[in-house]
Amino acid sequence: MMNSLATALSDFFFEYETPRQVLVRNKHIGVVCRLVQLAVLGYIVGWVFLYEKGYQSTGSAVSSVLTKMKGVGFTRVNGTERVWDVADYVFPEQGDSSFVIMTNYIMTEGQRQGTCPEPSDQGLCKSDRDCDEGKFKRTGHGQMTGKCVNETGTCEVFAWCPIEHDREIPNPPLLMSSENYTLFIKNSITFPQFQVFRSNLVEGIDNKYLKSCIYNEEKDRYCPIFRLGDIVKLANFEFSAIAREGGTIGIIISWECNLDLPIKYCRPEYQFHGLYRSVEEEESAKASVGYNFRYAKYYMEGGVEKRTLIKVFGIRLDITVRGEARKFDIIPTLTAIGSGVGIFGVATVVCDLVLLHVLPKKNLYKNMKFKYTVSQEED
Repeated sequence: MMNSLATALSDFFFEYETPRQVLVRNKHIGVVCRLVQLAVLGYIVGWVFLYEKGYQSTGSAVSSVLTKMKGVGFTRVNGTERVWDVADYVFPEQGDSSFVIMTNYIMTEGQRQGTCPEPSDQGLCKSDRDCDEGKFKRTGHGQMTGKCVNETGTCEVFAWCPIEHDREIPNPPLLMSSENYTLFIKNSITFPQFQVFRSNLVEGIDNKYLKSCIYNEEKDRYCPIFRLGDIVKLANFEFSAIAREGGTIGIIISWECNLDLPIKYCRPEYQFHGLYRSVEEEESAKASVGYNFRYAKYYMEGGVEKRTLIKVFGIRLDITVRGEARKFDIIPTLTAIGSGVGIFGVATVVCDLVLLHVLPKKNLYKNMKFKYTVSQEED
């Protein structure tokens, strides 16, 4: 018993086993083997290393966006002239990454709380009973009083009067001059994993350059100042159409940085996308087209609270930052090489299948590759 155990331990520590190899001189097998190996090599070099950058580690970005609009608009409505500056047409005014630029509006001045008739487009009434029975939908203007106003043939409501009439949207848009407004975007970004800090004010951009540049895809692709009309055009919208009823445009600032190269090549790319439904869609496909909201300016007059209600139609801009940095790292490199070496075993599997199951001399190759032994245990 002790001798058997000693023999087993001796065999385990002092013997080495190696697979039996058979050299087969066959053109078909040789060609198949080399083609499979070539395909695997192409996958490792072309896909894993060149396309997927398997030799680099990746890091995500942390960023901030500051915006500033410039431009002045002028309107003349019913003989009233008005100048609109940044404080009037940008909502909110803090310079956030998501904001609205007013391009059209409906203004209702001198509203005060009281009773007044509903607009005629809300339905006609013949008697107070019609209003009491609620035959007409509530539009959100106010609370019905149950009276029918004979002069207008509509129900009376307790609301902010006079009631806003917003069925007819001004066309052309009242602030068509907004096409020439400019947007300045300041984007700061960092890749914490690599301790790299960048700004979209890249090398070559100084105060002198900023005073004259306007973003252009071909000539000034790194200029951070954008003309609103150009943004709309790059998003595949017609400015006159989107300015009338409003819409939403997404601006994507993309950072794809290879930190194995000099840091000056880490630069942003700008993309513009039209979001939500376009005002140019066919009438049958329209549903809640455009973008609008209301806000009011309150004041006191003769001891009575009044307000000016403005329904704003505008272009909403949503700025999103995407960033990814890559840099050489020995760990993913060795991992990619190791997995590639393992994939080379596919060539052996394919060739063995052809050799042992397809070729005419498959039985001969089987006898050469495998050695069969028969052992009997005697009592």
